[in-house]
Amino acid sequence: MGAVSALAALLSLLAGLAGSVQAAVMGRLGSRVGTLEALAFASLLQAVLTGVLVVALRPGFGGYGAAARQPAWLWLGGVMGALIVFTVTFATPRIGTAATIGILVGGQLAMGVAIDRFGLFGFDQIPVSWPRALGIVLLGAGAALSLHR
Repeated sequence: MGAVSALAALLSLLAGLAGSVQAAVMGRLGSRVGTLEALAFASLLQAVLTGVLVVALRPGFGGYGAAARQPAWLWLGGVMGALIVFTVTFATPRIGTAATIGILVGGQLAMGVAIDRFGLFGFDQIPVSWPRALGIVLLGAGAALSLHR
């Protein structure tokens, strides 16, 4: 594995760990202030933090304008991000962090395989191998089992 691939794998692992912490913290915040209010606050905080990074690391805000000029379907990342944060904020206090993350990751893996298999969103097609199919089945079973307390 190359250095860039190793970094990508490490960042993916860290994001997975952060996602579970995010679900727990957002679930608690949502229980205290309301699901939509927690989502709005987290989104505002994220916008401010990433805006500061843009100013610190880029020569200006031109990238925002470039993003706004892209086809609207490319904005789905922001919509999907809001759906994910809303869902973990709502679901975690009701079904637990493990169940929420298990189901979320199971859905992500299933959709990831579909995106790879059919080359959706302009990605290369990657066939569904038996290890990938088995991984989805096992992860789905694990997600279902995580619902039991």
